Amino acid sequence: MTSATLTPPQAAPAPQRQRRIPTPRSLRTRRVLAWIAEHTVLVVLAILFIAPIVFVFLTSLMSSEQTLTASLWPQPFVWSNYATVFTTVPLLQWFGNSALYAILATAFMLVSSVPAAYALAKIKFRGANVLFTVIIIAMLLPPQVTAIPIYVMWSQLNLTGTLWPLILPNLLGDAFSIFLLRQFFLTIPSEYADAARIDGNGEFGVLWRVVLPMAKPGIAATAIFMFFNSWNDYYGPLLYTSENPDNWPVAYGLASFRGVHGTDWGLTMTMTILVTVPVVLIFFFAQRVFVEGITLTGVKG
Repeated sequence: MTSATLTPPQAAPAPQRQRRIPTPRSLRTRRVLAWIAEHTVLVVLAILFIAPIVFVFLTSLMSSEQTLTASLWPQPFVWSNYATVFTTVPLLQWFGNSALYAILATAFMLVSSVPAAYALAKIKFRGANVLFTVIIIAMLLPPQVTAIPIYVMWSQLNLTGTLWPLILPNLLGDAFSIFLLRQFFLTIPSEYADAARIDGNGEFGVLWRVVLPMAKPGIAATAIFMFFNSWNDYYGPLLYTSENPDNWPVAYGLASFRGVHGTDWGLTMTMTILVTVPVVLIFFFAQRVFVEGITLTGVKG
């Protein structure tokens, strides 16, 4: 009997490393062209939005003589325009008036509009739809329609020439803010409010402990809208503060400055840049909350 010769199993060959095939230049070119084609519209829109800002900034660095020429590049850069503006007009006082107007108007709007929006969104009562319709009508009503009787009222109260006729009405609520906040409150499930009521909270407790913490994006978006509207307001200050330069905000001050220094476009554009900077900075730091609030507001109506 012969014994079979056993051969040891052979080891599997080691896998060969795959060589990385270099990307041909033509393929890379096609990818770049495809990316450009996809983003052409966005690039064009970005240029259209940025070009006026760049033009205003470059003009603010020109002398009064150069602004009347076809040159688009300052030669030389007149950085002293930014110091001259502060010595020509009481710009800091105008900034203070605008800050007072915008901050108080925004705070008063939140104090009055948040409870009103909560009542329309989360409390069921007879006549709620009628009140909401009245608010919609108030949004569509031009301010010029009621300007004369309201001006007479503030005149009898000896408040014309001040910013109070523009600030105090926000204690009675703002139609657009109530509408925007109501739409956002509708996106919050009612089960949270019902659970808080079962735990013994009243409507104020539900609003303070449940709804407000969940509605921060909507409240922030509404506050930003109100702040920007107050900061850029020209019609209201023209109506009430034109007779008192000490209470002029920057929007009306810029218009009066342009009327006096209409030929000096360098200083006019310099002041325009300075007036715009606070608004741009606020939106830059609050844009995430602002966009989130606007996006969620229209989810449920």
